[in-house]
Amino acid sequence: MIGEDELQAFIDDRLDGERRAAVEAHLAANPALAQRVAAERRQRDELRAALQAKFDEPVPARLRIANLAAAQRAPRARLWTNIAAAVAIFAVGATTGWFAPQVVGGITPSPVATAPTVGVAQGATAAYRTFVVEVAHPVEVGVQQEQHLLQWLSKRLGRKLVAPDLSGFGYRLMGGRLLPGGSGAAAQLMYDDASGRRLTIYVRAADGTETAFRFQKEGDAATFAWIDQGFGFAVTATATREELLPIAEAVYRGFGS
Repeated sequence: MIGEDELQAFIDDRLDGERRAAVEAHLAANPALAQRVAAERRQRDELRAALQAKFDEPVPARLRIANLAAAQRAPRARLWTNIAAAVAIFAVGATTGWFAPQVVGGITPSPVATAPTVGVAQGATAAYRTFVVEVAHPVEVGVQQEQHLLQWLSKRLGRKLVAPDLSGFGYRLMGGRLLPGGSGAAAQLMYDDASGRRLTIYVRAADGTETAFRFQKEGDAATFAWIDQGFGFAVTATATREELLPIAEAVYRGFGS
């Protein structure tokens, strides 16, 4: 039985000779599944190439051994979050993200891991689908009151919230709203471009230190999600993975992580 976990290990070149041969034989017998796996391997290679320059950058001073030793008194969770935020966010080579449950070629995959980013991505996608179609009231507070909006959302979330500048990608801020999220509040900022296409940024408190980007696509809604310093972030739009990735990177930098 070839499960989804083993397929993902094959895509990432993590199988030994015997299991790799078994997967290759299974793919040879299932052309449709083989096409999907080949496409995901191409996506992995494209992501690696796109992020290689960032991966090759020198290690920041704050991650050198002497500085890490001096920071040992800091809370363990915060320390490892800072390390991961600087390095693992761009280390996509080890994984291409998680995929929604599906049955492909007669194979029922193993259950999707309940990583913290899964909940963040699902919350962001649900909020996107709910409000992106609104014509009269897409946001609760408009961009005309941007300062008030950000102060209000920052107070409710318990962290300083900014509206990242996405004008380089053709998107302008429309406004935002407060939402329920997990065990507390969540914030949604909505942007649109000249054609009316909309994009949302979703923020809520979240446990875990999973700072690597995770990608999901449900229907036409694509989402990149990550967790940093006790908060989950997600960027959602009707876009391809390749279109959305640089925007997610810009949002990550915009929040000053």
